[in-house]
Amino acid sequence: MNLDLSNKTAFVCGSTQGIGKAAAIELALLGAKVVLIARNETVLKSTLEEINAINHQKNEYIIADFSEPEQLKLAVEKHISQHGAAHILVNNTGGPPAGKISDAKPQEFLTAFNNHLICNHILAEALLPFMKQEKFGRIINIISTSVKQPLKGLGVSNTIRAAVANWAKTLSFEVAAHGITVNNVLPGATSTARLQGIISNKSLKMNESIDKISQEMLDEIPAGRFAAAEEIAAAVAFLASPAAAYINGINVPVDGGRTTCL
Repeated sequence: MNLDLSNKTAFVCGSTQGIGKAAAIELALLGAKVVLIARNETVLKSTLEEINAINHQKNEYIIADFSEPEQLKLAVEKHISQHGAAHILVNNTGGPPAGKISDAKPQEFLTAFNNHLICNHILAEALLPFMKQEKFGRIINIISTSVKQPLKGLGVSNTIRAAVANWAKTLSFEVAAHGITVNNVLPGATSTARLQGIISNKSLKMNESIDKISQEMLDEIPAGRFAAAEEIAAAVAFLASPAAAYINGINVPVDGGRTTCL
């Protein structure tokens, strides 16, 4: 099985923590040069040192805030003009705040749409010409199992994640002939800061202990535990590899069996 990503470059979004950072590490372990994308330069520099120690390459970073799509566009275009483009794009952005869809304000949907779908599209648009030229491209979107089965209390997130999944499926039709694949990884409950935030929020709203909320979530998972970020990253790394060349336009749940539909 060819998992070698030597001579490949990967742009990884949200790569200073959680699943994004774990994905950057896995891609570096397979030999890829990694370009980290996040908004905090101090944490970017620290993460870059970790990645450099893994693959001993001239990895780089881009400072960008996904709440400002135009700023992201300019930053990415500047980086590409100075350092070149990438063969692999990992789209990963923190999810919208939890809450009932009936309580959501219109602006919440617009904000989430920009943070996720619009920013994903800006990045894909910037990298696709190079991917087509190289006849190798991987666009991997880290979304949520909610695209298969909406999650209670995540109204805005459920809506926007589904939009991203359908964007990805549509794009996969159009770029496959160029050796480019577009796939979605759907993490289940994963031990990250976002999960801690969701649990704390539920605890406050329901006036129940964090331990009780956590246990209720664990009871829904056949594996009986939360995922480690590295387990989600392993799926990302495989889909980025040459071995996954004929896997295109699919949703890959990595959820310990929680999703009840196929």
